[in-house]
Amino acid sequence: MASPEHKGLAPFTRESLEVMEQHSAIKHSEEHKEDLKPNTDLEAGKELPFVYGNLPRAMVSEPLEDVDPYYKNKMTFIVLNKKRTVFRFSATWCTLSPFNSVRRTAIKILVHPFFQLLILISILIDCIFMSMTDLPKWGPALQNTLLGIYTFEILVKLIARGIWAGSFYFFGDPWNWLDFSVTLFEHISRYSPPNFISIFQITRNLRILKIIPLNQGLKSFVGILIHCLKKLTGVIILTLFFLSIFSLIGMGLFMGNLKHKCLRWPQENETETLHNRTGNSYYIRETENFYYLEGERYALLCGNRTDAGQCPEGYVCVKAGVNPDYGYTNFDSFGWTLLALFRLMMQDYPEALYHQILYASGKVYMIFFVVISFWFAFYMASLFLGILAISCEEEKQRAAEKAKKIEPELQQALMELQEGNKAAETKTTEIEMKKRSSTSMITSLDMLDDATIRHKEELRKSRKRCPFCWYRFAKTFLIWNCSPCWLKLKEFVHMIIMDPFTDLFLTICIILNVHFLALEHYPMSLETNNILNIENQVFIGIFTAEMIFKIIAMHPYGYFQVGWNIYDSLIVFHGLVELYVTHCHGLAVFRSFRVLRIFKLGRYWPTFKILLLTLGNSMMALKDLVLLLFTFIFFSAVLGLKLFGSNYKIYVCNIDEDCQLPRWHMHDFLHSFLNVFRILCGEWIETLWDCFKVAGQFSCIPFYMMVILVGNLLILYLFLALVSSFSSHKAATTEENDEAKNLQRAMARIKKGINYVLSKILCKNQNVPEETMDNASNIYVKENISDHTLSELSNTQDFLKDKEKSSGTEKNTMTENGSQSLIPSPSVSETVPIASEESDIENLNKEIQSKSGDGSSKEKVKQSSSSECSTVDIAVSEEEEMVYERGKPKRLKNGYGRRSSSAQISRDSRKRKIWQNIGKTCCKIVENSCFKCFIGLATLLSTGALAFEDIYIDQRKTIKILLEYADMIFTYIFILEMLLKWMAYGFKAYFTNGWYQLDFMVVIVFCLSLIGKSREELKPLISIKFLRALRVLSQFERMKVVVRALVKTTLPTLNVLLVCLMIWLAFSIIGVHLFAGTFYECIDPTSGERFPMSEVMNRSQCESLVFNESMPWENAKLNFDNVGISFLSLLQVATFNGWITIMNSAVDSIGVDMQPNFEDNIYMYCYFIDFIIIGLFLPLSMLIGAIIANFNKHKVKLGGSNIFITVKQKKQYHALKKLMCEVSQKPVPRPGNKFQGFVFDLITNQVFNVIIMVLIFFQAITIMIQSDEQNPKIDIAVYWINSVFVTLYTGECVLKLIVFHYNYFTNGWNVFDFMVVVFSITGLFLPLMVGYYLVPPSLVQLILLSRIIHILRPEKGPKVFHDLLLPLVLSLPALLNIGLLIFLIMFVYAIFGMYNFAYVKKEAGINDVSNFETFGSSMLCLFQVTIFAGWDGMLNAIFNSKWSDCDPDKINPGTQVRGDCGNPFVGIVYFVSYILISWLIIVNMYIVVVMEFLNIASKKKAKTLSEDDFRKFFQVWKRFDPDRTQYIDSSKLSDFAAALHPPLFMAKPNKGQIVAMDLPMAVGDRVHCLDILLALTKRVMSQDVSMEKVLSEMESGFMLANPFKITYEPITTTLKRKQEVVSATIIQRAYKSYRLRQNDKKTSDIHMIDGDVEVQAVKEGSYFDKTEGKSTISQI
Repeated sequence: MASPEHKGLAPFTRESLEVMEQHSAIKHSEEHKEDLKPNTDLEAGKELPFVYGNLPRAMVSEPLEDVDPYYKNKMTFIVLNKKRTVFRFSATWCTLSPFNSVRRTAIKILVHPFFQLLILISILIDCIFMSMTDLPKWGPALQNTLLGIYTFEILVKLIARGIWAGSFYFFGDPWNWLDFSVTLFEHISRYSPPNFISIFQITRNLRILKIIPLNQGLKSFVGILIHCLKKLTGVIILTLFFLSIFSLIGMGLFMGNLKHKCLRWPQENETETLHNRTGNSYYIRETENFYYLEGERYALLCGNRTDAGQCPEGYVCVKAGVNPDYGYTNFDSFGWTLLALFRLMMQDYPEALYHQILYASGKVYMIFFVVISFWFAFYMASLFLGILAISCEEEKQRAAEKAKKIEPELQQALMELQEGNKAAETKTTEIEMKKRSSTSMITSLDMLDDATIRHKEELRKSRKRCPFCWYRFAKTFLIWNCSPCWLKLKEFVHMIIMDPFTDLFLTICIILNVHFLALEHYPMSLETNNILNIENQVFIGIFTAEMIFKIIAMHPYGYFQVGWNIYDSLIVFHGLVELYVTHCHGLAVFRSFRVLRIFKLGRYWPTFKILLLTLGNSMMALKDLVLLLFTFIFFSAVLGLKLFGSNYKIYVCNIDEDCQLPRWHMHDFLHSFLNVFRILCGEWIETLWDCFKVAGQFSCIPFYMMVILVGNLLILYLFLALVSSFSSHKAATTEENDEAKNLQRAMARIKKGINYVLSKILCKNQNVPEETMDNASNIYVKENISDHTLSELSNTQDFLKDKEKSSGTEKNTMTENGSQSLIPSPSVSETVPIASEESDIENLNKEIQSKSGDGSSKEKVKQSSSSECSTVDIAVSEEEEMVYERGKPKRLKNGYGRRSSSAQISRDSRKRKIWQNIGKTCCKIVENSCFKCFIGLATLLSTGALAFEDIYIDQRKTIKILLEYADMIFTYIFILEMLLKWMAYGFKAYFTNGWYQLDFMVVIVFCLSLIGKSREELKPLISIKFLRALRVLSQFERMKVVVRALVKTTLPTLNVLLVCLMIWLAFSIIGVHLFAGTFYECIDPTSGERFPMSEVMNRSQCESLVFNESMPWENAKLNFDNVGISFLSLLQVATFNGWITIMNSAVDSIGVDMQPNFEDNIYMYCYFIDFIIIGLFLPLSMLIGAIIANFNKHKVKLGGSNIFITVKQKKQYHALKKLMCEVSQKPVPRPGNKFQGFVFDLITNQVFNVIIMVLIFFQAITIMIQSDEQNPKIDIAVYWINSVFVTLYTGECVLKLIVFHYNYFTNGWNVFDFMVVVFSITGLFLPLMVGYYLVPPSLVQLILLSRIIHILRPEKGPKVFHDLLLPLVLSLPALLNIGLLIFLIMFVYAIFGMYNFAYVKKEAGINDVSNFETFGSSMLCLFQVTIFAGWDGMLNAIFNSKWSDCDPDKINPGTQVRGDCGNPFVGIVYFVSYILISWLIIVNMYIVVVMEFLNIASKKKAKTLSEDDFRKFFQVWKRFDPDRTQYIDSSKLSDFAAALHPPLFMAKPNKGQIVAMDLPMAVGDRVHCLDILLALTKRVMSQDVSMEKVLSEMESGFMLANPFKITYEPITTTLKRKQEVVSATIIQRAYKSYRLRQNDKKTSDIHMIDGDVEVQAVKEGSYFDKTEGKSTISQI
């Protein structure tokens, strides 16, 4: 920001224009450029800061001199309106003079606030008309009026700004281009032919975007998003690259497979008929000849592989008919494959495509979907999130820096203004400054950190704006100080209502009220209904009494000054009104507002208050972004309405057989808006198919891509901004309110009372006061220790308050160690001195020695065991010693015990030694690495054995017997291991270790499963065998690290999770009030469809039907009949699985016992839209923000390393980083042979590599142009093209082998190319020998295509790809650990699913591919659930538990299990728990990658150097010093500095900077490597406090690495040498000039000019000497 001093406002006159022209001419003649930047506070559209004083009325709407020094010579002037808004205009070029009366009038009109308000109102009216399908009669006249207003606006802007494309001209603003184009097209449409009217009318919709330039906040956010798009360019290119590659792979694997269907194959007597019918090619298209599953629209797909879908008897699998989903889902061409892969990447309805491919191609292709979903989609989403997070953080930091600069500038400007103005004006200005300084500061801050300041200032200003009469009114009527009696009553009520127990009572009442609200259900008995009504009246009375008492105690004025009191009064007012309007018809929905009482808990809940405050501040700062998102949604809805609205009506028969509009269409604005909202929720493919059928592909795809891409960009940025605000808020600085403190005081009093009563009771039973005191202190010590242990076990909260205040001694703290976070504190558990790297209980002795203390907490070594079985020396703290001493028998203390004889002592000592030897031996065994490996192998084998126990286990007798014996063996092994650890560590140490507790639980599971096999009545115990797999967690360190990290990042978020559940509870209760009992419908048993409203209107009519044998009045499986099932329904809406069915039932509902009707209650969509925004989007940002905050906190504790990796993996992390940054191969020397040298030059030339890449892309294009059932000639051409590519690649391989010899195979990329050539040749000739059936022709193409990954090579490919792949590669160790945990959880749940859902009836989401019959099928199901796809269908099948839905006595062949019914309760727990766990893990996966992005970005931004920068420096040095002399010639310094990588890079021309570094030079004008390194380091880290330390470490490290460095004495420096050269040049040319002047005057004049130029060069050299030469800036 450039403005050293501010000047007052001055009118813009002709003299001002002349002065600007003179300055501009002088500036153009000078070479020196001013380093000025525009002042951001003086940008056009912003409010003029008040430091410029009051704005005189004469200067309003008049041209003024530009106050920004940057525009001093830019030929501009400014105009201010009444609101002090800055408008900047150009004074010259293609425009009228600033002093022209016409232009001045246009400027006054343009800057007037009323003119802008008129334009805004016109746009809003136009938007309303655009959303209307049928215009009123006066609509065209109003549209013409609006067009006239827009035309007048353009004329005014043209006159005021001028016709030019530069800055501050009309056409210099892109928004003016848009406005001009839309207005022009609208004028053309008035006189164009009818065929073109629709096209021009569609362009009219762009006027909605005119709202953006009218709002400065919207305009700034558009600029931010455009800046984000520039950063996302590399990500978009990489996404398209991967999308294309996977599309080509999909074409090669699945082309034509989705046409495979089961065709009816006639019997022997039908052979002739078959021949006759198949003679007509139309036979295979006849739909009645295909096999259909019950309730399915499309024919059953099948495949010829054994693991693909099989046809039933009488059908054969043939390639016939069309592709599924109206022919739009296929892999037959590149375009359709690209759409299918984009759909998979966006995770829209992936389960359908997933099942289709597995049916048609085989289950082995699940690998393809795993790669697409777990790698491609996850990685691409992480890339977008990472780049947007970086942009969000940059904006946040920019706003913070701006906030720091504003306050001192305001103070300095005020001081200057006080010196220059009169005393009276200064006083007035100072008063106004106090009022408005914060406002001017707020105007320039639009990000999150400033929202709190803005809110406080606006609140303060709003209070001060009240007129004085209102204060008098408030003091007179709202402050009640009537009489002494009233004051005494007020004091008494105040004492009661402010008592801690009153707040506790009110809190209990709120919780009970919430409980009663959640008890409502359908059907509900009359008695229950009466109880709930009475309860409602009681709580309304309590809350009313609370309000009245508080008004009495605080006066009405004081009461309504508190926000929570206003909220309470609204709740009371609603409750009282509800009592009178509940029985009114149509107002029953009023009772839904009862749920607002839930949020009264926020008054007593600090976490809720903090989150609410953070949310409010964030939304205030992001209000412009929210408005921008809404504007885009509205624009998209109107555009969809204009583009496709009429088509849906005309071609409706293409969608529906009955020619009725479907639920999701764009014929009217409401449905178009809902359609756009559904697209933004991630479900768009089904509506896209409908759009294809009514409007075609070329118009639908651009519209849908625009909505998906731009909408998701806006939503992601808003989401990340909210997450950033929730992750960065400081909860510790927020003070608790009086109500929260009162709750703590009340609980403390209750505890104190209970302790007092207990102490009185205990005192009666004890006679010795000393013993009472001993017991009390003992209890206190134990309580203190146990509390401390809890904090250490959870690692979630810091114990601060009560314990630290009550205890004067320092507490022992546990050192943060990743390998023992679940081990109790040493203060309560005893330790075993075993190897620190091998033990499961690590470094406990080290921790004890590192405890903080001042000598009072000395440690002692107790020569005893932790139990009778442990004989290892144990270190004990002072607290343990106290507990140990008090644990001794009291008879020894009092002298009542008898002394043991010496013989008895010797026998005891011998027994103790025996136990010690046994314990030490057991300790050595369990700590032995071979024993650990054996136990780990046994754990894996016992876990893997569970996968064989599927529905076919009874048919495999041998395997079943082997598994039974294996179970017994594993049980004995783990029991033996447990006993050995008991002997080694003792009971106490064993059972206080969380991992050993898990092992003990698994041993119990083993024993119970064996007992269950022995008795028939205990057989259900076998089903808990799935818990055996949990033992894997305790055996592998990687699993332990991930579990600990998840505990650390998740447990502290429980408060936030409770707030989110409270929001869900509110929506669940509202759902019960709105939809309870309304989802029932009368079903036709024959067709399974719902009866129309014209035939059945209510339940009584349905039950009176003649054929009512199966009770067709059925309820939807997912409904809102009670709070529990409402939660499940909302979970399906939140995961966007089955939510369409739930919303359809809601919008069709009419009332209780009423037959639903199509979209009779369409505005119930609002409930679900509100839930998705308030109940899903906001809570999700809260939760993830809290998780990120904990992630960063624990990451800082670990020194900045990733919390999901082990210590060994940290070394792998650095190795991966080094591998990604350094050159992968050493250069091969050029051969001496001429032919080999020629070939070497050929293949090492960059042009050769470019040609190879071009060939690879051409080969990819040959695959793109192919399609299914193409001409045989094309197949032949493709074969020969592949042969040519194979020949070329073979030639490349041969040439490299000729040159590189054995060095060819030292490079991994060369080995990869060699394998591609070998497999390509094999794939080319193998089909000729074995046939194309076994070896498909696409195999060679896919093998050749694999070479395209060369574009990702760090040295060869684009650098942007390398930068985007680096975070993923560096995150691989952590992602691998998290992936292992996901696999283990999937394994456990798959085994559980096999035990409980293996025989469930196949329907909905459970079919031949996705089921729980075998382990593989169960994993397929869980993979589906992991990506939140299709779990609603599986749960729907498991809900079949009634006789009408399933057969409980069905015989399952090959097993003794009967029935195919499910267990709804188990199914709900199963899927909900798995979804929550998998969501938590996947969120942490995203956090790991995004945080790696932010970590890399922060390191790049910080002016510091890393090992990678030094490594790159020496790589470049090798090119300039191939003989390794450690010197280069000074003439090469410029090229060397230009060849370096950032931040050491010095762009040319750089000779002046190199001279200024003053580098020492040796004999021969050579410069040493270390001197250059130190100088460049200084240049980069000039302002870093640690620069000197880094320089010394570099120098010492270089000397150690080069002990034989040649010593030298520098004879000069680069600066001195430059001065010598310049001086010699001056002397020589001066002498020449003197000699030539004697001979020829004209020639001497020419040489004098040359000498002047050299003198100028000398001046420039001296300038560098002054500015940079003395600082000796160093670079690396």
